[in-house]
Amino acid sequence: MTNTEALKIIESLADGRCPMTGQILEGVYQQPDVIRALSVAARALERSERSDRRRETLPERTGKSWDTVEDQQVCEKFDTGKTVEEIAVIHQRTKGAIQSRLQRLGKIKL
Repeated sequence: MTNTEALKIIESLADGRCPMTGQILEGVYQQPDVIRALSVAARALERSERSDRRRETLPERTGKSWDTVEDQQVCEKFDTGKTVEEIAVIHQRTKGAIQSRLQRLGKIKL
């Protein structure tokens, strides 16, 4: 089951409806605390989905640790006139990561 499928079920339950038939459910599903808990769970799943989608769009090396070899390569590329954007693509990092690293290495001031 995907997060999207689970979210639809949880939202139906939070609305007090059977996820399969749409019929109104009685009993525990009409209790305010149960409804609130299901709503909180639904929002958490939505945030998780947004985070997963964002992670899929980030460069492959996002969040990976830096080493001295990569630091040297980034500095060399910067010194030879490559733009931050070009360096980011080459090193599979975000532009922000490259800017921060160049600042840390004393190559630029932000």
